[in-house]
Order: sequence, then structure tokens, then C-alpha cells
Amino acid sequence: METDILIVGTGVAGLYAALNLPSDKRILMVTKAGLEESDSFLAQGGMCVLKEPSDYDSYFEDTMRAGHYENNKRSVEIMINSSQSVLKTLIECGAEFKRNSKGELEYTKEGAHSKPRIVYHEDITGREITSKLLARVKTLRNVTFIENFTMVDIIEEDRKCRGIIGINADGKFESVAARFTLLATGGIGGLYNNSTNYAHLTGDALAICKNHGVRLQNLDYVQIHPTTLYSKKKGRRFLISESVRGEGAKLYDMNMNRFVNELLPRDVVANAIKEQMRKDKSPYVWLSMCDLGEKTIKSHFPNIYTKCLEEGYDVTKDCIPVVPSQHYFMGGIWVDENSKTDMENLYAAGETSCNGVHGKNRLASNSLLESMVFAERAAKDMIKNWTDEPIKAEVEIDEGKYENYAEDYAKTIREEMERMRKEHERYNNEIKCG
Repeated sequence: METDILIVGTGVAGLYAALNLPSDKRILMVTKAGLEESDSFLAQGGMCVLKEPSDYDSYFEDTMRAGHYENNKRSVEIMINSSQSVLKTLIECGAEFKRNSKGELEYTKEGAHSKPRIVYHEDITGREITSKLLARVKTLRNVTFIENFTMVDIIEEDRKCRGIIGINADGKFESVAARFTLLATGGIGGLYNNSTNYAHLTGDALAICKNHGVRLQNLDYVQIHPTTLYSKKKGRRFLISESVRGEGAKLYDMNMNRFVNELLPRDVVANAIKEQMRKDKSPYVWLSMCDLGEKTIKSHFPNIYTKCLEEGYDVTKDCIPVVPSQHYFMGGIWVDENSKTDMENLYAAGETSCNGVHGKNRLASNSLLESMVFAERAAKDMIKNWTDEPIKAEVEIDEGKYENYAEDYAKTIREEMERMRKEHERYNNEIKCG
């Protein structure tokens, strides 16, 4: 197969890139599972927006503080200043956000935010945004989708990406040649026993890039979400959104005493919960939403209410057991402010990329916005650098090379994460020692 532009992944990053590409370019979008099986569909809380110019400094500082000031300031600036444009586009695509009786957008507040600046749709904002983007992209005649197509390698020639090698739904190897390739393959939750991510998101793109000498960054920066519904069952953990604490939900130990400020950054809250679990010798702590009131719970958090009810907890009356789980990946494939990797013709956007917006710890509800802002920049940079260089479609596939690719890639990622962890630890110790 061949195409002008290849997008690997159908979450918000991939879809938003496709939406911002010209209609005269052939676009092929492939995804490892089904079109709706991306973590973008799972996002609950909402999307940050710069409400008004006067909030810029506060929003910038909240993002930097949550990221332990390891953020790329230029990337943060780009994201914040692009937020209103993204919101406008989403509304034009049919995305609906909570509004008051006057028809004005309502904003909510989550942990580590100093002001309400998050637009939302109940507690399924990710599904609302991603489904409307998917519906719009499906109307584009120049876009083709292929489901259940697993990328196992990129095609490299003269330090240029010429496309990818993958395994199709029939289990057969197939190459896709392209002028430009955008990796929007999501996170690494499938590498963890407890994660809010889909299990098929195993970070393959990271290992592939490592094998080709493409720069990676901060692979050890993994965000643990403080509150997921405790369960003895195997599988993806159900997220209890940050916004429930933003609205006033409280955390309690086994003796029903509060032990942490619930609005602190996620990593601080998660560490406090882990420590409390250790003290209590308990596999969870309690979260109470009761103070929010039945009306707020059922209108703002209907999905959480229903899911917890299915598990035997009425959150209008009962506390629920919660536990930290792997949630988000701040590291990834290094990219510049236009989402370009250090390999020509290869771009990355969304959770699989690292442009430095999030620093060491993501500020709640920045991820959807960041993904779309930098996906759009990737699309525009491709067109800016467009050439009519022939697409080289011929490639000989050594199938034996990929016999144990899943295990090999997982091992590569874990080793690189550990290497970077030690590197950061060494650097921090040097700073402390002065």
C-alpha cells in the first residue's frame, strides 16, 4: 500500500491531524484495534481552556508547578494560546459542553488548578470530543481507515521515514509507504497490571523508534492516577475522575479521617494514598462524593454513578474504595514544537510524543488539549515541507525478525525506562550535592 500521509492511531491526536490536512492529500489512518478503542474515548474530566487573557499567568503557573518546573515553557505557551482555537473547532464539529441557563459555557476545577477553566461534557468528555471528531473525519473523502492493523516497524532509508511495516487483521505482514508518517499511538498502560488504559496500548512505537535511533525523552515520567475504583478483578481499572475532587469529594483512611488535601497535584495525592494504605495495611482508601449532593452527582458524573452502582456502591450515600493506578505517560518520542522527531518525515503527537508540555507530572485535563494543538502543528508542518518526491513502495519484509516483537519491544521499553530513571536520579543527586 501507499499513501501521501500515514497516521498511526485514531485517537484525538490522529483525528485532529487528519482534520487539518488538505483535501487533495491521500490520508491513511491505521489503528491497532477498533476505531473507538483509544484512550481518548476514556477521558472523563474535561479539557482546559484559557477562559480570558487575565488567566494566562495562573494557567501557565499551574501547568509548570504540576510538572515540577521541568516543562518546556515554549510548548506550554503554544498550548495555552491555542486553546480557544481548538475549542472553537470542536464546537464546529458538534462537540457539546456543559452550559448554564444563559447558554454560556460552564467551567469546572480539578486538582492543582487555581481557577475553574475546564470545559466538560458530563463525565465522558473524551468520548464526546473524540466521537465527534471521528464522525467528522469519516466524512472526508480523502481519508481511509484500516482497523486491527498492528505497526511492528518503520521503514527507514537515508535517515528518512518512508512508512511502516505492520500486521493486518488476517495476520499477514504488509508495508505502507508514505511521504509523511505521524505516530499517534497512545500510551503504555498495557505494560502495567493496574492501569486505566486499554491493554493493547503497549508503547510499541517507542521501542521501534529506539531501534532506529530516534530520540526518546523522559520515559520514566509515568503518571499514577490517585483514584481508580478498587477491584479484585483483572483488566482495566475504572477511573474516578479528578473533577470529583475538584467539586468537593473527600479522601478518608480506614478510620474515616481525612489525610491529604485532595486538590494537590496528582503525584502528591497518589503518594499520600499509597502511604496511607501502607499505614492502614489496606489495599485501598475511601473516597466520599456524598457532599456533592445527589443532583450534582447524577448530572455531572452520571457515568461514574452508574458504574459504581453496578459494583454495588451508591455514591450518593456510600464511600467507594479507590486505589492509585497507572494513568498517563509524560515521556515519549522527542518532538519539537511542530511535532517533528529527529528523523526526517516522521512526526509524533499525543501521548506517545514528548514535547515537554507536561514536564514530570501532567496537570489534569491538559492532555486532550495538548494532543490536538500539536497534532494540528504536525499537519501544518507537513504541508509546509511538502515535496513531490516519489513514494518508494517496494520493501522486502523479513518476517522472522518480528517473531517475538511484543515481548522484545516491552523489554526494550522497560530497560530504557530504567536507564532514564537512573540517569534522572544521578542528575538530581548531583544537583543536591551542589
